[in-house]
Amino acid sequence: MERACVSIFIQIIFSVKSRKNLIPQKNLEEVFEHIAGIIRNKGQNPVIVGGASGHIHVFVGLKPEVIVSSMIRDIMNNSAKFINQQGWMPEKFAWHNGFGAFSYGYSQVEKVRNYIKNQAEYHKTKTFREEFVAFLEIFEVEYEEKGLPPDFEEGFVMNNE
Repeated sequence: MERACVSIFIQIIFSVKSRKNLIPQKNLEEVFEHIAGIIRNKGQNPVIVGGASGHIHVFVGLKPEVIVSSMIRDIMNNSAKFINQQGWMPEKFAWHNGFGAFSYGYSQVEKVRNYIKNQAEYHKTKTFREEFVAFLEIFEVEYEEKGLPPDFEEGFVMNNE
């Protein structure tokens, strides 16, 4: 085989640093589109970007040369800079330092896409923290309570495909 034939899909989840950093509901679509653009500019496939005023889900198809943690750092840094440049908040915007990254096979792509599309429905019964802990447990990732992101009520916009 002359080239790598690879199918890699990762769902990335990260949250705002504090309640005062909640992204205004009216600006969420713009943030989702900006994040999708960051991913496209890196030559990757943003399958869907969605979430809420307090947390973001990014589902991305990756090429094999990508270093996942570096791409996530770039997404978080560049999107935070973008949000700050917009002047939507009275204080400096920041993301929580941690993130989750979970891998999927091609047969799961539509299921994950639909899950992200339906975040508003899902969060009628679960908080972000409950959702994040569920991911950690399903994927058998060890964690400490003190390292978990904050939990708060959020406003929802479905997604940006």
